[in-house]
Amino acid sequence: MSLQWPARSGSRSRSLAWSNPVVKWWGLLTSVSAINIAVWFVLYSELHDHRTGGAIWSLVTNALVAQQPDSPGSPPLNQLMLMLCAAYVFGCAFRSLLPRADVQRICLFDTWLSSVVIGRSVATVAEVCFVAQWAIVLHQLGAMTGAETVLTAAWVIVPLIVVAECLSWYAVLTKNFLGNAIENSLWAVAFFIIGIGLCRLLPEFDGLARAIFAVTIVGIVGYLAFLMTVDVPMYLNRWRAHLANGSRLLGPLEGLRDVSTRWVVTHDIAEWKDEIPWMSLYFSAAVWSSLALCVFYAFADHLLR
Repeated sequence: MSLQWPARSGSRSRSLAWSNPVVKWWGLLTSVSAINIAVWFVLYSELHDHRTGGAIWSLVTNALVAQQPDSPGSPPLNQLMLMLCAAYVFGCAFRSLLPRADVQRICLFDTWLSSVVIGRSVATVAEVCFVAQWAIVLHQLGAMTGAETVLTAAWVIVPLIVVAECLSWYAVLTKNFLGNAIENSLWAVAFFIIGIGLCRLLPEFDGLARAIFAVTIVGIVGYLAFLMTVDVPMYLNRWRAHLANGSRLLGPLEGLRDVSTRWVVTHDIAEWKDEIPWMSLYFSAAVWSSLALCVFYAFADHLLR
């Protein structure tokens, strides 16, 4: 049974007019997601089969390796990378179209698709697929160079994120923000490990490959800074506030029913202001990195040659 709960402020906060800043933000999210989906389809058409690859594939591979017309074809892109990317791109697009803050149970639209249990399930699959992309690329690079540090990183990060997902579910079901704080700390650890692996690879390559690694490392440093200065402190502050207020935590079974049947519809910027920064980065830059991993994996043999 779906329930629409009243918004927590005046009628203006419930308005879907474009003058509402939350609606403008939502419009931006959905526009970016539509572009991301279009880019994925372009990548799929170009990369899904090296024997029938499109014009972009041919131009890039020829430019990278100066292929002659009779030179052998490019190595095939692992289909798994495209499918993992699809799970992340389309999962993030779904969550952009119907945004929600899981522990608070707030959303923009009164529909059963705004159920937190659905959104959290989609997020879990998408996030595991995303980190699996990183693991595949790291394993590919570690195997090329014989770098044990990189191979170890490839094996470690997926189990680490699976644990983080379990903590996210714990936070959502019990309404305990400490679970979110630990979850995001584990994401920080995972990407710190990825960054260490990429630093280990820097001496192994030069030219374009080294530049790509350097730019990626800078991006990871920025992501870690955001997690440690904005995201994790936000959840810790919420956890402390709940403790101070004596807020009751839910049991797992009670929480499962709650996430399945209760969502609070609100368009009040005050309710969303803390969610906007991380959601905006998550549904844009993180998705772009997933798409970039597909491209890198497709052309890695040429880039590193």
